[in-house]
Amino acid sequence: MSQAVTVYQAAGGEGTFTRLVERFYAGVAADPVLRPLYPKDPTMFAAAAEHLRLFLIQYWGGPGWYGERRGHPRLRMRHLPFSIGRRERDAWMRHMREAVESLELAPQVRAALLEYFENAATAMMNTGEPPF
Repeated sequence: MSQAVTVYQAAGGEGTFTRLVERFYAGVAADPVLRPLYPKDPTMFAAAAEHLRLFLIQYWGGPGWYGERRGHPRLRMRHLPFSIGRRERDAWMRHMREAVESLELAPQVRAALLEYFENAATAMMNTGEPPF
């Protein structure tokens, strides 16, 4: 009996998602649109990166560390305090797309990640013109 390979496994496991988040947050740290949305305290900024890393690992079929530490993701609720419009969404996607493209991923894995990020980034919008 064979088991289906998860995106987590196909992407290369924890190391791949760690690199993805590191590269993404390097872009966010220098972005004048996004940086103000994140904690100023470097320790809290690093914690936000770790939350994303754990979430992505769990979401894509890896260990459930995010749920063990933070409970249900409740993404929309967790992002509601932040003003996220088209400008913020597009800046977020630019950095995430660059981070994904910087990795050596199979085309199907790259496509799955980018499709998810496009949809999730749009779903987090809560200001400006719909959708939100």
